[in-house]
Amino acid sequence: MSTSKGTAKLLRGSFLLMISNLLFRVGGYVYRFLMARMLGPEGYGILGYTLFFQGVFQVLSAGGLPPAIAKYVSQHKALEEDQMASQVVFTSLKFMMFLGILFSIVMFFIGPMIANNIWHKPAAALPLQAVALITPFSVIVGAFRGAFQGIYKMEYVVITRAVEQVFMIVFAVILVMLGFYAAGAVIGTGIGFMASAVSAIIIFRKYMWKYLPSLDPEHKFNFRQELGLIKTLLIFSIPVIITALSEMSIYGASIFVLGIFMATKFSGYYNAVDPVARLPLVISLSVATAVLPAASEAFALKDKTLLATYVTQSYRMVVLTVLPLCIGIAIFSGPLLELLFGINYVYGAGALSILVIGMAFYTMFMVSSSIAQGLGHPRLPMYILVVGSVINIALNWFLIQFYGIIGAALATTITAFIIMIPILWKTYKITEVKLPFISFAKITLASAIMGLGMFLIPQTILGLIIAIIIAPIIYVIAFTFLKGFEKRDIRMMRRMGTKLGPLSSINEKLVKFIEKYSL
Repeated sequence: MSTSKGTAKLLRGSFLLMISNLLFRVGGYVYRFLMARMLGPEGYGILGYTLFFQGVFQVLSAGGLPPAIAKYVSQHKALEEDQMASQVVFTSLKFMMFLGILFSIVMFFIGPMIANNIWHKPAAALPLQAVALITPFSVIVGAFRGAFQGIYKMEYVVITRAVEQVFMIVFAVILVMLGFYAAGAVIGTGIGFMASAVSAIIIFRKYMWKYLPSLDPEHKFNFRQELGLIKTLLIFSIPVIITALSEMSIYGASIFVLGIFMATKFSGYYNAVDPVARLPLVISLSVATAVLPAASEAFALKDKTLLATYVTQSYRMVVLTVLPLCIGIAIFSGPLLELLFGINYVYGAGALSILVIGMAFYTMFMVSSSIAQGLGHPRLPMYILVVGSVINIALNWFLIQFYGIIGAALATTITAFIIMIPILWKTYKITEVKLPFISFAKITLASAIMGLGMFLIPQTILGLIIAIIIAPIIYVIAFTFLKGFEKRDIRMMRRMGTKLGPLSSINEKLVKFIEKYSL
């Protein structure tokens, strides 16, 4: 394959994967907003318990294999070993279905035990049992998505994601309206995964045979050989499982501990706070995804100047966008929760103001993790996350008993800060690149000026809308006069301006203003 064709395929695949992730996130937020309003804090709190366990059991059931499937299918296809590529898919699918059914049974039986004996909330028993409907179908979807990704057919991933989100939202709404309460929302999620699994099977049967042919009897593995293949896949996937579970602990430990010490409605408030606080992570995830291969390339070329550029600009880009966003969310936490979830959830405003700062720390951790992985240290973030998850559980256990959901937000924020420090230090040691502290100081000062301006605006939904319009203007002007913009920023804005059509003249005036007073 030529370099240009390979690059085009990679760019197309990355774009489609970004669309898939966007569908997943937008669909997830729509689902949460609707369920919060339909169920109320009490029912939404019960749903929050199930979402945590749903994530944990999906990771355990999949065995971390979807990325391994993608890796080994891609590897065998590149070597024109089509039979081996097919073997990877079918062996993984069998193993994942076994795990899915096993953990589904486990969840069905332990759900009531957790609800009654740990949380002392019998109303959560049936929704937790309903999670058992999800895992068998989620693993089927995961296996096929890994296969699609391995042959760069990202459009199939997008289709299955779209089917999942549409069916999940529609049936969750219908079942809740019919009176099934929180269990209906979980069953709706299960129906979404069922529909997605059916769509994945149809796509595989109709379009994938030319890429992954059926197994010939002479090439088909026996049981012992399949066990060997599973072992190979698990060696690759176990760090993925540990990292995923540790990350879930950072996010989900608060809900679990709140279930032990607080009434269900407080879990409902926190379940509304969490997705809003995580909005800045969408930006950092995009930067982290891009910096991993870039840092890896620069490291392989032994180009320290290029590596320094990638590293410093990645951090700068994240801080430049995430910090003012976090400050804005922290100041307008109450109106934001009211707008998205309804007046019943404004109680969580204080927790949101704290937790969103923690997510600012976590964005730095994510970018540093990607840099470390790109430079050949994939286990470093895993070790730090494992330690961080233990710290987070301990802090939640202690602080929630005294401060409720404020304590939960404090625990996660402190943990995010703690895990940020060692990953930043190790990244500095590995790359020998100094962080752009002067640039960080200018961004922080411009964000503070913007924040002071936002404090003068009434803390209402109308004030929030006004702030969304005015805050970026204050921030850009402040950052301009602080001489925070760089020449590369000007070049990028000019390139983007050429694609804005009628707005290009306004963009050019803005660029000239920044150029005049910032450079």
